[in-house]
Amino acid sequence: MFFGIFQKDIGMHRGIAASALSAFAPNRRLFLQSALAGVPATLFSRIFAAETDGSIRVVVWDEQQPAQKQAYDDFLGDEIAGYLKKQPGLAITSRRHDDPDHGISDEVLDGCDVLIWWGHVRQREIKPEEGRRIVERIKDGKLALVALHSAHWSTPFIEAMNERTIADALAKLPPQERQAARVEAIRPEKYSAPGRNDPLTPSALRQKNADGTVVLRINLPNCCFPAYRADGKPSHVRVLLPRHPLANGLPETFDIPHTEMYDEPFHVPAPDEVVFEERWDGGEKFRSGAVWRLGKGKVVYFRPGHETFDVYKQPETLRVVENAARWLGAELRTAQDGR
Repeated sequence: MFFGIFQKDIGMHRGIAASALSAFAPNRRLFLQSALAGVPATLFSRIFAAETDGSIRVVVWDEQQPAQKQAYDDFLGDEIAGYLKKQPGLAITSRRHDDPDHGISDEVLDGCDVLIWWGHVRQREIKPEEGRRIVERIKDGKLALVALHSAHWSTPFIEAMNERTIADALAKLPPQERQAARVEAIRPEKYSAPGRNDPLTPSALRQKNADGTVVLRINLPNCCFPAYRADGKPSHVRVLLPRHPLANGLPETFDIPHTEMYDEPFHVPAPDEVVFEERWDGGEKFRSGAVWRLGKGKVVYFRPGHETFDVYKQPETLRVVENAARWLGAELRTAQDGR
């Protein structure tokens, strides 16, 4: 049922790397000019301007499926970016799957505080090592990730959930075992929707060998759910944590007139916070706004969507994306500046 067993050095999961930028805070302008030498002029100018005026640097990454044209004049990512560009204090850059280096080169990521990700039909073309470059930046407190809708199967989100799963499993061990434990992390045989009665992932089994060695066999999360339906029927969103930054400016409840349905259970590690719950008239429900801590950073998943519905023309959903960018970016900047 599973393949891709790999072992990991426990030290990689401590998330103790400090932000290099904080050490240069007094001379950040000079540091950025040196560090970004060779970056294309247009990208450098956006990064530099955002850094000097204090704006939160947001990259909106979009796979740009042709089907998006059914609901958006341009592309879905451009709709989100266009809205965010009108909001003060945010510096927005758009990137897409077909850009060089899939739009996630080191130069792009180094000039980004918050990465907003939309992907669907070409998810596996982003390789795990590309996703792990993003995850390492999250752990180091240099970047935050916002995964939208079908990006539950995006490579960055999967790798982030894998990393959180391993950290959670290690945290349950006594300190003396944790230091020496060997981790065997097992990826799903394939990423497909689980059956309603399939074992829930992630899961972990602790084994102690005759020589005293502790082995953690971890079934990594499938990052999916047993049912979905793209019929465009409405959903009803309830704010569970009205004082949470993601819920700023939102009513206690709101409807999304046309959306795709996802149904629990969502095969991911337990979130630290669930801000929104979404329900459908057929009885289905989903944790539609979830937050995970990962090292020094955070990952947000926001469920509403489907590229053929105009979900991201709706004020409430766009406000959630804006809230995520502001909250995550402000936290990241505060930590980097040591305030």
